[in-house]
Amino acid sequence: MKLSKTTLSIATTLLLSTSLSADALSDVQAEVAELKAQTQTLIDEVSNLQTGFEYTTADANKKHSGLGASASKVYFSKSPLSIGGYGNIDYYRNSNENGANTDNIDVYRFIPYIGYRFTDNLILNVELEFEHGGVQDGATGDGYVIIEFMYLDFLLNEKYNIRVGNMLVPMGLINEKHEPTVFTTVQRPNTSKKLIPSTWHENGIMAYGQLTDDLSYHLGAFSALQLGRGIGKGNDWLRKSRAGSFRIDETSERLGLGVIARVDYTGINGLFVGASTYVDSNLVMGDVHFDYNLDAFRTYGVYTQTNRSESISGEPERAKGGFINLSYDLSTLTKYQDKTPIFVQYETVSAQDKVTGGASVDSTDTITLGINYFPHEQVVLKADYAMQKDNSLASNVDETNIFSLSMGFIF
Repeated sequence: MKLSKTTLSIATTLLLSTSLSADALSDVQAEVAELKAQTQTLIDEVSNLQTGFEYTTADANKKHSGLGASASKVYFSKSPLSIGGYGNIDYYRNSNENGANTDNIDVYRFIPYIGYRFTDNLILNVELEFEHGGVQDGATGDGYVIIEFMYLDFLLNEKYNIRVGNMLVPMGLINEKHEPTVFTTVQRPNTSKKLIPSTWHENGIMAYGQLTDDLSYHLGAFSALQLGRGIGKGNDWLRKSRAGSFRIDETSERLGLGVIARVDYTGINGLFVGASTYVDSNLVMGDVHFDYNLDAFRTYGVYTQTNRSESISGEPERAKGGFINLSYDLSTLTKYQDKTPIFVQYETVSAQDKVTGGASVDSTDTITLGINYFPHEQVVLKADYAMQKDNSLASNVDETNIFSLSMGFIF
């Protein structure tokens, strides 16, 4: 009987001990789980700080309202604050028929984008531009720092949105999408310099949106090109007429108003095609543009013409020209995945196709051959060889060959 009581006592003690141990173990497990959750939260917060406050990378498949991938980052950012940008360093060697050679290396551009999302429907987007290494006191170079755009976007719905401020003018292919990973040549085409004077940005207001899944539009009113500056002569007459973000005193300049309309269609697989027009009291500019991708093959191009109603002796009345670019990605023929497109581009530009008084200046024609290599989708190395013939020159030095190298990136 004593043995039985002893056995019962021992069994009861063991049961109580086991119960207490299970409760303690459960408490320990709960504490461990809580500590793990807290640790993961700290890891996530530290990671966000290290990678840029929930940093969003530039995605070539995510573009907003015609902008490039990096300029569009704020619209897709995980954080209210977005930082992106692009840059390129270029080397050129020019030679002509007389054997004259010149070399040039240039920290051409470093462009940061800063965006801020006040709400999901109100967005600030800013582009700063540092060109040719920036500005140095006493320097005689052409470096400068400017605001290339600064605007507020009011996102109302898919079909109708409002943009207010200083913004890129929606003309052609490259004025809005001008990041170095977008086009194959080292330099932007002369069409995008002399005829559609990229980068062209003005103060104004613009409506834009998707009329259908395949059809988009832009309609805006901007400060007009400033043709009355006394710089209306020569091949740069359109380029030098941009007001940009610099102040224009109305005591010395008449601001004027320009209206822009654009439509683009993407209803055919791989094809982007559209047209845009700019009209002010002095001139009408129009263009048609396309970009077609089919597997490893790509072709894109622009044709544009400008007619000026104002007749001033010795100044241009008409400009026209364009380019077509064809490329093929060699990586599709190998086991490697890094894109390596080879390309050829033909371009003809007549910035003074007609001059008041009946004269004209013949075109400059350029054939460019080259190759790109993308070690990463956001990084490109370029090499090309341009054969440029200036048909307007009376002397025998009318052909210039330009060998170019470049490294470019977006982020």
